[in-house]
Amino acid sequence: MTTETAPAADAGETREMNMIEAINSALDIMLDRDDNVTLLGEDIGYFGGVFRCTAGLQEKYGKTRVFDTPISECGIIGVAVGMGAYGLRPVPEIQFADYIYPGLDQLISEAARLRYRSAAEFIAPMTVRSPFGGGIFGGQTHSQSPESIFTHVSGLKTVIPSTPYDAKGLLISCIEDNDPVIFFEPKRIYNGPFDGYYDKPAKSWKGFEAAQVPTDYYKIPLGKARTVREGDALTILAYGTMVHVVESVARDKGVNAEILDLRTLVPLDIEAIEASVEKTGRCLIVHEATRTSGFGSELSALVQERCFYHLEAPIERVTGFDTPYPHSLEWAYFPGPVRIGEAIDKLLEA
Repeated sequence: MTTETAPAADAGETREMNMIEAINSALDIMLDRDDNVTLLGEDIGYFGGVFRCTAGLQEKYGKTRVFDTPISECGIIGVAVGMGAYGLRPVPEIQFADYIYPGLDQLISEAARLRYRSAAEFIAPMTVRSPFGGGIFGGQTHSQSPESIFTHVSGLKTVIPSTPYDAKGLLISCIEDNDPVIFFEPKRIYNGPFDGYYDKPAKSWKGFEAAQVPTDYYKIPLGKARTVREGDALTILAYGTMVHVVESVARDKGVNAEILDLRTLVPLDIEAIEASVEKTGRCLIVHEATRTSGFGSELSALVQERCFYHLEAPIERVTGFDTPYPHSLEWAYFPGPVRIGEAIDKLLEA
């Protein structure tokens, strides 16, 4: 594992946190450290957010630092762009990633281009937080994974944590970054570990006993992947919830797979990907989003361009299906043990 996987020995006081608690801790610390940090979004103030990520923060910092907005995603993001240009560091929350589309014009035409258009006279240091992906049977309007839309836009950074420790350290780095960042939070693992296949408690989830998160300030740099486990049979590239799924599959199959948690899609740690694929000669890409034009397509192209002469088998992808997101059948939609296991077998037999 990389040094960012777990707290360093000198990290100070730690406590067990799930991802919601880690995000709340990061926001609390940044509100306390920097008077320019401001939170805004639907129901984030008095109610503390639909998933409780901002619980208690309005009471602690007041209604001018943590405030509720109308149900207007274009308004939320547009206001945040102006706040950033003015000198603040806004952290707008979009209640579900599915609701972010009305704000695309503000994100793409304004936030992403402001530094370039103004010759760096103005910037948009904003971090757009939003839960994404499935896991709550939310169907087509609460479960989408639109990350590839934002990785396509020059000027935006896209970050997706997979652990509470990473969520806190990455979120702090995002808030302190001078560029606009999309920070997607996998809701399926908001409340803690699961068995990797189904949404049921897994008290014995490997590593959870040591999943302590520092209570104080710390950062994880953007653009650095995490080696979840080392191996030489094949490389598996994943992010968010899928990191835990592929780890469970590899462990249960007894495959000596090297698993990389990308953590940030833009900027991407292409050097870590190259080093791993050159070592193993095989590459599997797994993500929850639909297959066509998903971020796995870009990863596949990059690996093909940079590692072609090291590959011993064609690159494989396991993704969501090219269909509207199903409501009652979401567990069939997720990349799971059967499809991932078949892809692993195909790679190893090639």
